[in-house]
Amino acid sequence: MSVLIITEQSDKKIKKQSLESISYGVAVSKLLNVDAIAIVLGPSDDVLSSLGEYGVKKVIHQQTIGSIFSDSRSASILLNSICDQEKAQMIIFSNSLFGKSVAPRLSVKLKAGLVTGAVKLPEISNGFSVRRSVFSGKAFADVKITTPTKIITLNANAFEINKTRGNAEVIESNIEITPSNITVIETKKNEGNISLADADKVISGGRGLKGPENWGMIEELAKLLGAATACSRPVADSNWRPHHEHVGQTGVAISPNLYIAVGISGAIQHLAGVNRSKTIVVINNDPEAPFFKAADYGIVGDAFQVMPKIIEAVKNLG
Repeated sequence: MSVLIITEQSDKKIKKQSLESISYGVAVSKLLNVDAIAIVLGPSDDVLSSLGEYGVKKVIHQQTIGSIFSDSRSASILLNSICDQEKAQMIIFSNSLFGKSVAPRLSVKLKAGLVTGAVKLPEISNGFSVRRSVFSGKAFADVKITTPTKIITLNANAFEINKTRGNAEVIESNIEITPSNITVIETKKNEGNISLADADKVISGGRGLKGPENWGMIEELAKLLGAATACSRPVADSNWRPHHEHVGQTGVAISPNLYIAVGISGAIQHLAGVNRSKTIVVINNDPEAPFFKAADYGIVGDAFQVMPKIIEAVKNLG
């Protein structure tokens, strides 16, 4: 029996969100007293044996993957084969686009209970239950899984990456990939140094910045803090910023440790996508802005006066 952790890569490097899933999966394996095994899909520039530093005993590397990241059917067939080989008791995904699309298919194939958006380690003292985020992060639900095989998708930034020492055994897998009915015509990569999915900190701007020419202070603060940049929907719709930076209910749902909203009023659709953030800081010149009700810290003031002072203070700290 084993816990399998499905990892994802960006530019042939293991994603931060997947390292969180590995740390979570290793912690679960200790609860269940079984081995933790990582699955790496596609060519990788990382030294895969070094994943043992995060606690996994074995890494299964499937280099040939075809278009499985665009075809959840083919991906679920491949992972089903690996799960059968390893007698998986538990499968851990990141709660990413890939995890959200493949985990449900795999749960059907394995007849496994599924909990999406987990935020905490399972509770096993009375059965097996997992806490997940519900109602766009406004509440939590403890969900029991009673099936022998279980699947969990883990929310970003919900579990700390734990690194120690060790090496993992790397096994090359050559499972034949099921032919896909999907043809990938073009792939466009989002610009930017830090993806919103992996970001620990996010600096976001809204219409209060008055135009794209004023975005320099958002980018400067983001660079100083090592943060990703984001925006509200009206900003993306006005083509001030690219649509992949749009966060909210109809954009990217995020859960960073720090979210700074500059010139964003905080409409309910925006809040639904960002209120899982652990700390929210709001800068707005309207004291009645709805966002202040959700904020941990708020500054009532003109962004064009407040932001330069924050930037200067951060520089002085450095």
